[in-house]
Order: sequence, then structure tokens, then C-alpha cells
Amino acid sequence: MKKRLFILVPALALALPLLAQNREADRVENAGKVMKEILNAPDSIPQSVLDRADCVAILPSVLKFAIGIGGSFGRGVMTCRGGSDFRGPWGAPTMMRLGGGSFGLQLGGQATDFVLLLMSPRSAQSMLKSKVKLGGDVSAAAGPVGRTASAATDVTLRAEILSYSRSRGLFGGISLTGSTLRADNGANRNLYGKEVRAQDIVFNNAVPVPDSAKELLATLQKASPENKSK
Repeated sequence: MKKRLFILVPALALALPLLAQNREADRVENAGKVMKEILNAPDSIPQSVLDRADCVAILPSVLKFAIGIGGSFGRGVMTCRGGSDFRGPWGAPTMMRLGGGSFGLQLGGQATDFVLLLMSPRSAQSMLKSKVKLGGDVSAAAGPVGRTASAATDVTLRAEILSYSRSRGLFGGISLTGSTLRADNGANRNLYGKEVRAQDIVFNNAVPVPDSAKELLATLQKASPENKSK
């Protein structure tokens, strides 16, 4: 019996990190599929809005943990344009966590995909350093919808983060005011197999792009190869 335990313990020690890595890789791949489907839809994120985004966060299948008034919790990824000025190609993703309020949408147990566009360098820098409250630490608003729609309203022009949701086949802007978003460095460790900070992933090219992120980055690079913010 003891001999079996001696064999089992090392095997588990080797298997658990691999399982954790595969779990995060699946999450990254799922985010890539969600982003591709949303950008291929007729009524999607306006091109002019996507072209001004410094970073994009995708959180697939966020589930409510209460019916009616309640909260939600989800995990996903964020990728940013390269360089300190966010003018380069889309880079390796950092894992993210979303939590907080009811998101203004009462869907019971229905899973919802969220996409957040970070429209200012300050929003990305703040989020990579610590947890931020949307609508508090950074300004946030529901994003405009429609490939050719304009974002030229007072609310959207001032917002540092524009948010969208997709559930039951419906896509639209949604307010995430009161929610929190932060980097998930534990998940980054699982994905990349070593301790690595979100800031180093985004700003210092600390890790190569994993295979699981290639569809996501290719989709964004094709849809918006250049940062057109002023």
C-alpha cells in the first residue's frame, strides 16, 4: 500500500500543473472563438470603436450566482496592442477576473459572454496593477452597436471602458458599472508555467504567445491592425 502511495504522489504532482495549464488554455481558446463569432456578426462592435481600443478583454460564459438581483463572476483573457504606447500588434494575453454587481441584466442561470474595450492607456495600466471598479476607479459605459455606428456621444467619448454582452444569441452594449476587473496572476502562472506578472506580459513581452491564443490574436489583427486613437 505504501509503495502505491509513493508512486501516486509524484504522479499527481506532475499531473496537476498540466491540468491547470490545459484549463487556462481552453479558456483562452474559447475567448478566441467568442471574439471571432462576435466580430463576424452583422451587428457587432463598430469598426471606429474597435480601431481606437488599446486592449480587449473577453470573458466567455460568465454565470450569475443569484437569480434576480445578484452578482456574477467570470474569468477570461485580455490582450493589448504592443508597446508602451499601444501602437504595436496584439500581444500575448493576460488572464483576467470579473466580479461584482448584477450587470443590469437579469438572465437567471444563463451564461453570458462579455467583451470589454479599454479605450485609454490609463485604464489598462490601472487594471494590470490592481483591481479596478468600473464606473468608480475608471469610467465605463455600454458600448455602441452596429458595424458602421458612431461612438461620438458624450458618454462613449468620455468612457475609458466600453462594455458589451452576448447571451441567447443577442449582442449589445451593457453597463458593468459597479463590477470589478483585475489581472489573475495565478491563472497566468498556470497558463505560462511560471510566475509572471500581467504588466510584464503586456508591456515587457515576458512570454511568447501561446498556441491557444493564436486564433484570438489573428482575429483581432485582421479586424483592427492599427490603433487609430489620437
